[in-house]
Amino acid sequence: MPTLRQLEYLVAVADARHFRKAAQKVNATQPTLSGQLKVMEDRLGVQLVDRSRSKVVLTPIGDRIAEVARRMLADSRIIRNIASGDTDAGGLSGVTRLGLPPTIGPYLLPRIIPALRRRYQQLKLYVREDAPQLLPPGLDDETYDLIIAPLPLSGADIQAVPLFREPLFLVVAYDHPLAKLTTVDRTRLRDEQLLALGPGHQLHDVATKLAAETGARLRADYEGTSLDSLREMVATGLGVTILPALYTSSALTGDESVRVIKVNGEPLERTIGIAWRASSSRAESYAQLADAMTVIITEAFGDLPKVG
Repeated sequence: MPTLRQLEYLVAVADARHFRKAAQKVNATQPTLSGQLKVMEDRLGVQLVDRSRSKVVLTPIGDRIAEVARRMLADSRIIRNIASGDTDAGGLSGVTRLGLPPTIGPYLLPRIIPALRRRYQQLKLYVREDAPQLLPPGLDDETYDLIIAPLPLSGADIQAVPLFREPLFLVVAYDHPLAKLTTVDRTRLRDEQLLALGPGHQLHDVATKLAAETGARLRADYEGTSLDSLREMVATGLGVTILPALYTSSALTGDESVRVIKVNGEPLERTIGIAWRASSSRAESYAQLADAMTVIITEAFGDLPKVG
């Protein structure tokens, strides 16, 4: 019989369709993941992964076993939650698994967790950063109980509630021609070299739309891997970028290498929400948590635009 860890590897490959990405998702090395899948195939006597194609795909029997594995992994997590003290299925005690993208987590959670802790003393958060496109599927396969992510989110069983609207700002090098401005018209962005995160991030979509509207040139050959990498490239004069308010208000405070500028016209912003499975036995408690988080975020970041 395969181990739960091996089943986790199989499900990760089924979702990512890529060995390296699957290994990253389960915090393993690629050789370990590949080796354990081979051990699993030898033990079961069947081929689970078709390695003959350029894109990793599961065999038909591999797909069937992966679906069973999802249910087994979900049941094992329920057992762990019960053992850790989550005896009230409808309450917010024990461990709750929260997924969110790296463009939000480090700049939001430190400001709100103390207040959450005071209000929900029995709530323990297992926090994991993940690529934005993997968060909704993570809800579906019960990798996460909750996710915080840019809206909208797609999924038949996803219930999402907006938490706040986050302004986005133009960031330029300190010696850029626009650096002395506090606000800039969109017409001034024509022919600017616009840097962005890679596809899959909502900020990439925002930058793509802004480039199309203004005539800025989106630099697909120099995609950022993080908000910090975008800041560093901008600071060297490689281009300009768009960064969210939670990041600029924390990471850029006192940074003399770049300047933060508001873009005039239609508000440049993104809506951040919290989501859970609508069918979850904790759905009512999660809705109450969303209400509490809205209040806490308003108190922590009073200058954020209100949702609505």
